[in-house]
Amino acid sequence: MVFFFEDSQGARPLVRASRADRYGVSFADLAAFLLLAGVAVLVFHGASAMDQPLSQLRSAPVTLDLAQLPEYALRSTLRMFAALAASLVFTFTVATLAAKSRRAALLIIPALDILQSVPVLGFLTFTVTLFMGLFPGNQLGAEAAAIFAIFTSQAWNMAFSVYQSLTTLPTRRCSAPGAGNGGVRSPCRRCFPTM
Repeated sequence: MVFFFEDSQGARPLVRASRADRYGVSFADLAAFLLLAGVAVLVFHGASAMDQPLSQLRSAPVTLDLAQLPEYALRSTLRMFAALAASLVFTFTVATLAAKSRRAALLIIPALDILQSVPVLGFLTFTVTLFMGLFPGNQLGAEAAAIFAIFTSQAWNMAFSVYQSLTTLPTRRCSAPGAGNGGVRSPCRRCFPTM
């Protein structure tokens, strides 16, 4: 690794690159700020494009022009990350509740099993109608239906794997403070890395 060897000036390149100039801002800080600002601009642009009126789809249909490809990729990526965030919230809430409460598990696990057996396209028949009714005359209804379809393709599997991880983990490891770690750590920091 080049970062562990000294250069001709007697300094390590990684250390020299991370040193701040007289204003306290290094090149890495500036690059990170510009990267985060660029991502924020892209997210806001993609979210505003999702909130257009439905009539705009009729006036500007989907085209196969290569110039539109970055816009389509941005909106698809935003849909995937929105569905992933919703799936993670659902997974950690529902699976932890099922793992900690026997009564909740008697209801949640069979419901998840039934929901998992329904194909993703089976949900689309009523969710498109539901979301288009929630956002009438707006593209956000179609976007929400697409996000829900992505959510249903991953949420049940994620919930089952987190539930299985939490139920097979020894209970003394999740309940004892600092068990096996030599220090005090919260149950989330002890249990969730095992999943």
